Amino acid sequence: MMRKIVGLAVAAMAAFAFAGSAAAQETGTPVFKSPYRSFASSEYGATFSDPGGASWALEGFYGYGRDRWDIGLRAGLVDYSDETGILLGGSARTRVLQSSESFPLDGALTLGVGAQFSDDFTFVMIPIGVSLGRRILLEGSETSFVPYLHPIVVPILGDDIGDDVQLALGLGVDIKFSRNFDIRVSGAIGDALYEGISIGLAFIR
Repeated sequence: MMRKIVGLAVAAMAAFAFAGSAAAQETGTPVFKSPYRSFASSEYGATFSDPGGASWALEGFYGYGRDRWDIGLRAGLVDYSDETGILLGGSARTRVLQSSESFPLDGALTLGVGAQFSDDFTFVMIPIGVSLGRRILLEGSETSFVPYLHPIVVPILGDDIGDDVQLALGLGVDIKFSRNFDIRVSGAIGDALYEGISIGLAFIR
C-alpha cells in the first residue's frame, strides 16, 4: 500500500508541474530521467518538447548499458521565432539507492553535459542530479509506471547568458507497455532556461 501511495503522490506532482516552468537537462530541453535503466542492452527513440522560449524542439537519442552505468547520447534541433539552434548532449546514470522499509524509493545518480548552438548564441549545461522513484506494476499486464522526481544542479556557461548555476526539480512518469516500448513524459519546477514539457518514445532492446 505504501508503494502505491508514494507512486501516486509523485505522479500527481508531475501532472501539476506541467503547468509550471521546466528546467533544462543536458541539451536545454525539459527531458528528465527515472532512476531505472529500462533496457537490457540498448535503446533508441525521439523526444518532442514544447518549450516556452521556443516553438518546438525535436531530438533523437541512443542509450546503451555498461556495467552499472548506462550512457545516453542526444542530438536535435530547437526552433526559436527567428532562428534554429542545434542541440548536442550526453549523459550517464547509475543506481545509488535501493528501496527499503525505511525509504520507499529507488535512486540513481545522473550526470550530463550538453550545449545549444546557433548563429547568435552558444551555451553549455552540466546537469548533476539524483532521480528518485518507484516502479508500479499492473497485475496481469506487462504495463508498468515509474513516477519519479529528479532534482538537479545545472552549471551553465554561455556567451549571452553569462556563467550561472540553476536549480530545478524535474518530475515525470515513464510508462512501459511491453518489453520493447516506453512512453516518457516530463517537466519541471524551479529555475529555468524556459518553460515547457516533453514527451518521448523509446524502443528497447
